Amino acid sequence: MSLQTLLAGHPVPVVSDPRQTSATVHGHLRRLIMTGVLPPGTVLNQAELAKLLAVSRTPTREAFRMLQEEGLVEADLNQRPRVKGFDSDELDTLYAARISLECLGIHATAGRLTAAERKEAAQLLRAMKQAGGADHLDRWSTLHDRFHELLVIRVGSFVGRTIASYSAQSERYRRLYGAEHPSAVEERHAEHVALLDSVIDGDRDRATRLMAAHLAATARLVLADLDSDFEPNSITCAVDLMSRSQQS
Repeated sequence: MSLQTLLAGHPVPVVSDPRQTSATVHGHLRRLIMTGVLPPGTVLNQAELAKLLAVSRTPTREAFRMLQEEGLVEADLNQRPRVKGFDSDELDTLYAARISLECLGIHATAGRLTAAERKEAAQLLRAMKQAGGADHLDRWSTLHDRFHELLVIRVGSFVGRTIASYSAQSERYRRLYGAEHPSAVEERHAEHVALLDSVIDGDRDRATRLMAAHLAATARLVLADLDSDFEPNSITCAVDLMSRSQQS
């Protein structure tokens, strides 16, 4: 299907600040990829896209570079860029890394949230519950990302940026599952409640264990749809490492 057909009916990005054109185009294309408007395998012609989005080729080229860094677009030698497909090995490795780093983060954060942070996290939980379901997946994802950010906030900015990067890369996998299973968001709400309770209580061991189980469960649910025969060995190893660290 052509880009013109795929983008028919979708508004062009509004550039309020010319200095932020590349960032605006990047955010617009990212949303189109995340929501499936530009599905995996779609060939992305920079010149055509620039024309369809009513911007010049320079910010479009920069937006493509940013999307490649995020792992959303791939470009083989002498071939046009295309939206990257879903990959079970990538998901396995990505979530194994998230388990390792976010368990470190929640261990560092447990018992150390400020009163304002505890209040914000509780508000986010309520908003997430209200926004659950495929029709409000955009809003739920934004709330969910901030909630998880608070759970690991004491880990420090350097590791925090890495966690945020990995979370962003896994977003489209999470969205894929949410779109196919709209009830899953609400069904797993109790896991988020338990995570926050353990952090507020300062129970580091429980918080770490729950985080590992929560992330591993998400990845395995997505993998069950992608490739039911795939064995997530990296995720299993990461969960095992977290378990062994608590026993030692």
